[in-house]
Amino acid sequence: MRVAMFWMFVSYFIGSLPTGYLVARIFRGVDIRTVGSGSIGATNVRRLMGQGWAVFVTLVDMLKGALALLLTVDSASSDPWLLSLSALAVVLGHNYPVWLRFRGGKGVATTYGTMFFIWPYNSFAIVLMSGALWYAVMTSTRYVSLASMVSLLALPAFFWMLDAPLPFILLALSLALLALFRHRANVSRLLEGRESPV
Repeated sequence: MRVAMFWMFVSYFIGSLPTGYLVARIFRGVDIRTVGSGSIGATNVRRLMGQGWAVFVTLVDMLKGALALLLTVDSASSDPWLLSLSALAVVLGHNYPVWLRFRGGKGVATTYGTMFFIWPYNSFAIVLMSGALWYAVMTSTRYVSLASMVSLLALPAFFWMLDAPLPFILLALSLALLALFRHRANVSRLLEGRESPV
């Protein structure tokens, strides 16, 4: 129990690095939370700073998830429950960073960063399939939010179809539902026809 709490604590603080906020503050002198959707994620960074910075923020946010998971595996164990708790904690850190009064991003990139490494080599294929689904939805609808929600909701199904350990299926489902909750304003705008396309 102490080991799990320790790695959840470490993972939370790795996840809580507010990449989008820091990039906008350092290079533009702007609080990204006052722009567009108010999110610190890559989509909102794109609105303020362009595609290049959005890609940078996406990669760093994915690496946060990967780093937390790899540190847990290297220093603790490969126990599926411990890895799943670590992965959940890093996404919670991104979504609710203590440094920004718990106002963070929506966790899509960080979720992908953790899920990619959670169950090698099966999870590599799963995340690539989910990423392909994201791309298909985004290019056909031009809605990043819809693509993110659909692709993340597909993750638990993909893990289940490949007979993944139960903790990984539950983790994928939990992170998908968390992302759906974080996108609730987007869902409302999509239903009302007010969501901004790319």
